Amino acid sequence: MTYLDTDIRYCKGIGEKKALLFNKLGVFTTHDLVSYFPRKYEDRSGFKPIALTCDGETACLKVIVADTPRLMRIRRGMELVKFRAVDESASVDITYFNQPYMKDAVHRGGSYNLYGKIIFAGSKRTMANPVIEPEDAPAGVTGRIVSIYRLTTGLSQKLMMNAVRQALDACGDELPEVLPENIRQKYKLAQTGYAYENIHFPADFESLELARRRLIFEELFLLACALGKMKGKHSKAEGIKIKPAELQEFFATLPFTPTQAQLRAIREAAEDIQSGSAMNRLVQGDVGSGKTLVAAALIWYVWKSGYSSAFMAPTEILARQHFETLSDFLAPFGMRLGILTGAMSAKQKREVKEKLKNGDIDLIIGTHALFSDDVEYCRLGLVVTDEQHRFGVNQRASLIAKGEKPHVLVMSATPIPRTLALIIYGDLDISVIDTLPPGRQKVDTFAVDESYRVRLNGFIRKLVGEGRQVFVVCPMIEENEELPANVKSAEEHAAQLQRYFPDLKVACIHGGMKVKDKNNIMSTFVDGDIDILVSTTVIEVGVDVPNAALMIIENADRFGLSQLHQLRGRVGRGKHKSYCVLVSDSDNPDSEARLKIMTKTNDGFKISEEDLRLRGPGDFFGSRQHGLPAMHVADLCSDMNVLQAAQEAAQELLAADPELSAPEHKALSAAVERMFQQNSDTMN
Repeated sequence: MTYLDTDIRYCKGIGEKKALLFNKLGVFTTHDLVSYFPRKYEDRSGFKPIALTCDGETACLKVIVADTPRLMRIRRGMELVKFRAVDESASVDITYFNQPYMKDAVHRGGSYNLYGKIIFAGSKRTMANPVIEPEDAPAGVTGRIVSIYRLTTGLSQKLMMNAVRQALDACGDELPEVLPENIRQKYKLAQTGYAYENIHFPADFESLELARRRLIFEELFLLACALGKMKGKHSKAEGIKIKPAELQEFFATLPFTPTQAQLRAIREAAEDIQSGSAMNRLVQGDVGSGKTLVAAALIWYVWKSGYSSAFMAPTEILARQHFETLSDFLAPFGMRLGILTGAMSAKQKREVKEKLKNGDIDLIIGTHALFSDDVEYCRLGLVVTDEQHRFGVNQRASLIAKGEKPHVLVMSATPIPRTLALIIYGDLDISVIDTLPPGRQKVDTFAVDESYRVRLNGFIRKLVGEGRQVFVVCPMIEENEELPANVKSAEEHAAQLQRYFPDLKVACIHGGMKVKDKNNIMSTFVDGDIDILVSTTVIEVGVDVPNAALMIIENADRFGLSQLHQLRGRVGRGKHKSYCVLVSDSDNPDSEARLKIMTKTNDGFKISEEDLRLRGPGDFFGSRQHGLPAMHVADLCSDMNVLQAAQEAAQELLAADPELSAPEHKALSAAVERMFQQNSDTMN
């Protein structure tokens, strides 16, 4: 075991109690500590004469303390230490709040370095609680670029900095060089030791940039290698070889002509399943782009060769909706469809499972019940999962394990910028449906504030009077004392609307309800027996209500753009003109700009690019089930150029050494394996 693997408890100056605080930050070993990179930097490298500082400026000063520090007790709980500091140009009045020890720590006539914000008080310059250290302090925090780390309660910047310094001094020589020398030379990347030293303690900004570029490249290169290895295993894996079939036979039964984008996706997937290798393909398309038709064509295709399919949906109501849609596509061929969900009776489940086992069902549609231990499949040839980001990768793997290397088709209505999709879904081939079927409604979108409430209620009355239905989405389930009073809760807002519209049927649905109750309310809404459905984002995915013509999103500034786009996609699914109204009283310019984007475009891919640019990938996905490990230094938005270079380098390397088994790739192989181990819940 190397020092890099040493438990953080045994590092000098940390111990058992502080180790628990480091653990909260994900730091368990010395290797974790030196890989815990700063979140930002403060430029304290240049000193300025006091006379040249401006009001509100943060500056580094070289000063002499001109008088003896005075301790003043203003009242109970409020103590001040005051003194004046000078240089050759001017003076500055220094105040420390509730730090009485500063009275004896600072001495008249002593030379010190200060770092803090200058505030003008009349003609005087002042500083409150500045960083202070003797002019000749070893390893000081002034006169250089200083790293600032994310902390947790109980840890200080000083403690973190000292711990990192000691760790680097102790194990800097042990840091493995994971990048092959030819790649490091080709892309002009710094060596490991230099990169780690200057990411934490940069000599200057040029050194910091060299360090950052090296570590960003390494992180993205490792990710690309890990996903490339996964994809290589999938692509090399044998799959059921499906015989070619004449797709025109399937298309001839459709009451419409598929779009070119749908035809392209079907053709790409058909080539996969004829190849003899296991298909692992993502079909990515905007809300309403017709992904279900692509799935239906592939289900029909494998059925022609005598194989069955399983279609997994994230919710019961969505499973039932898919059952109806797919029945329309496939029943005319004599295909036998079944449905299996957790809410069915034990007897119903038993009967369906028996039919599945005996091969009496050609397509089973259901929720997570499909991968229960007692479900057995007969000649399972294709697994389709809808809204893949709603399922853990382990759930998908459990369903795939039910067959003998079945083909896999993943469908997602969450548009993701293509470069990012290549990383997130690095183990999948990607088909993009980038056009909507003819006749698909454009939803007119408006951003308004609370002053429009009366007009908005009038609009609800008008549309319901015409026979339409309304969705209202709120950011939370019930009143919450910790949130501002203007943040709408679904339960309270539903009650308000019922009081305002006593003659209309108002219902509320949210994630805190029992599944059976949610399904009942949603089914009643689909049947047209509820006029206004108030909900949280539980209705974000998939449910098709053609009669719903208005989507109102309360406190819209609290949602991401991609989420708003998904919610908007719940309306405009029928023949009626549809609208989306974003209600927000936020005066934050960023929030206003985001909502304005929604009013200008219905293109989910454009919206997703803006969302990613504005929020970054962490908030963009919300959940960690998208298969992407947390990035320590790389930023998938601003580091796109490095990402592309890292992907190219990884592809070249894996083409020459797919298993990373060459002796010179030993450190790289170990780093990739470490990434798999650390992210076993999100990468499979």
